[in-house]
Amino acid sequence: MNFKTLMVAAICSAAMSAVDAKPLWQDFSITGLHGDDYKVGPEKRDVITLEYAAGLTWGDAFFFLDHSRYSGNDGKDNYFELAPRLSLSYLTGQKLSYGLVKDVYLASTWESGHDFDNYVYGIGFGLNIPYFKYADINLYRANNETTKDDWMTTIDYGVPLTLGTQDFLFDGFMDWSSSASDHAAELNWTSQWKWNVGKLINPDTRLYLGIEYSYWINKFGIKDVDEKNVSALIKYHF
Repeated sequence: MNFKTLMVAAICSAAMSAVDAKPLWQDFSITGLHGDDYKVGPEKRDVITLEYAAGLTWGDAFFFLDHSRYSGNDGKDNYFELAPRLSLSYLTGQKLSYGLVKDVYLASTWESGHDFDNYVYGIGFGLNIPYFKYADINLYRANNETTKDDWMTTIDYGVPLTLGTQDFLFDGFMDWSSSASDHAAELNWTSQWKWNVGKLINPDTRLYLGIEYSYWINKFGIKDVDEKNVSALIKYHF
C-alpha cells in the first residue's frame, strides 16, 4: 500500500469517526468575499467559502471549501482542505499539557484542487495564549502531487475584541512552505478583521462584516509573484 493510499485511508477513517462521535463543540459558517488584486489568474474574483470545525473526544477536525468565480469570464474553480488531528492525550491516556501547550496532536491535511491532491502529515500543538480564543501551530512534511515535496508550518489564531457594546474578531492563518528545486519558499498570511453586526439583530446572531487581507509572498512557489489583496467580507455562522 503506497503512502497516498495510507493517507487517504487515515483521513477517511478520521472523517468517519467524526460522523460517529458526538462533537464536543462544532461550528459551521459561510463566507462571501470580493477582491480585485488576486495574483496567478484573474485579478477580480468572488469567492464563497464553506467552513466546518469541530472538537471531538479524539481530537479535532477542520474542513473548508472555496468556490471561486472570476469576473469578466465564465471561469470558476474549487479548492478544499480536510484537516483532522488526533490528540496524543486521548491516544496515550496521559494529559500532555505544559505551559502554553494544552495538547499535542498527530496532524494531517488533504489539500485538493482541480488538478492535484497533496497530503501533509506531522505534529500539531494546541496553544493556550492569554486573550486568544484559539491558537494552533502545526509542523508538516508535504507530499505534493505536482511539485517536489517540502516542509510546511501552519499557524492559526483568533482574537476576540470588545469595544463598548460591539464585538469584533481578528482571526486568520499563516502558512510557510520551504523551497525545493522546482519552487521557491512561500509565505501566506491571510487575516480577517470582522465586526459582529448580527448582535444588533439578536444577541446570539453571528453575522460579520469586515475585510480579509491576503499577504502571499511567492504565491504557489512562483518566485517574485507576491499577492497583497484586500477583499470585502460577509460571514454568517449557523
